[in-house]
Amino acid sequence: MTEKREYTGDYPEKKLYIPGPTGVRDDVIEAMSEPMFGHRMDRMTDLYTTIVEDTKEFLGTDNDVIILTGSGTEFWEASTLNLVDENILVPTCGSFSERHANVAERLGKNVDRLEYEWGQAIKPEDIRETLESSDKHYDVVATVMNESSTGVRNPVEEIGDVVAEYPDTYFVVDAVSSLGGDYVDIDEHNIDVLFASSQKAFAMPPGLAICTVSEDAYQREVEKDSASWYGGFQRCIDYYDRKGQTHSTPAIPIMLAYRKQMKYMLEEGHEGRSERHREMAEYTRDWAYEHFDMFPEEGYESQTVACIENTQGIDVAGTIEEVSEKYDMVFSNGYGSTLGEKTFRIGHMGEHTVESIKELTDAIEDVADL
Repeated sequence: MTEKREYTGDYPEKKLYIPGPTGVRDDVIEAMSEPMFGHRMDRMTDLYTTIVEDTKEFLGTDNDVIILTGSGTEFWEASTLNLVDENILVPTCGSFSERHANVAERLGKNVDRLEYEWGQAIKPEDIRETLESSDKHYDVVATVMNESSTGVRNPVEEIGDVVAEYPDTYFVVDAVSSLGGDYVDIDEHNIDVLFASSQKAFAMPPGLAICTVSEDAYQREVEKDSASWYGGFQRCIDYYDRKGQTHSTPAIPIMLAYRKQMKYMLEEGHEGRSERHREMAEYTRDWAYEHFDMFPEEGYESQTVACIENTQGIDVAGTIEEVSEKYDMVFSNGYGSTLGEKTFRIGHMGEHTVESIKELTDAIEDVADL
């Protein structure tokens, strides 16, 4: 039985270099302290329509945008319930893509996995071959854009172009750990549903799930006999069209923070923000190759999370602890028991810069005596 550990609020502040949550600007945090107001007031309509339309502008999409209280995980479930009658194809290349497949199985869907070794990227030609050769009709192909357990960035644009050749198959993308830090043209590449969380590359507090929905995906759900209640596309989008609000009470303080941070994101721009993340990723890879090696397949490295192979056999857990104690910086070990001490991960996302990432790598060099 887990015992209560009283939260005291008396903790040293740590700079976060983990794959989320990320650090949040002070004024974005402060935005959450506004006096509370009702979720059916005109003020709420002003707030919600602002963050929805600003998100559409930032992403450069004509698709509908849904922002709900919850984790991005909500749209694993919702997109499966809304779009899949029977069969779903899920390429797996790490923990989160495997979890997407597990969610669909728990919802009673027939799941076919296209399995890759951890560290390898999903290949569009394999998707094409599977769709061409299978005697099944797949309602959905579901792919993770950024597999943060392995540091792999999958080519969702090319995969979307393949799925576009099968008009009765919908393309769902988990972009939880990349959206806002890695440019993707949603409309150009047939992405019917793409979802993310606020606490990663958006650099906002945790608690909001963001989802884009194509007109085809919306109509698909309208034609189905059943769908998600909380994350139903029709329910969310129709309520927004009528009222400019969410159908259920949202986390208003986090939406206030979202509004503040999205103004910064609009000022930087989708492509500009992606370029800054690219520079951080390139610096981190160069540093990793100097001292260690990269775990992901070459050419498919994440733009927001570096998964570094521990070729020197350093004590990863010990190094993380000492860097935290000495420098008040926190990075991540390898994911779960599979990668554990074999790798470590640096989250170069959100409001970080090359200069702030260099502060961490300098600290690791000092502690690990590199």
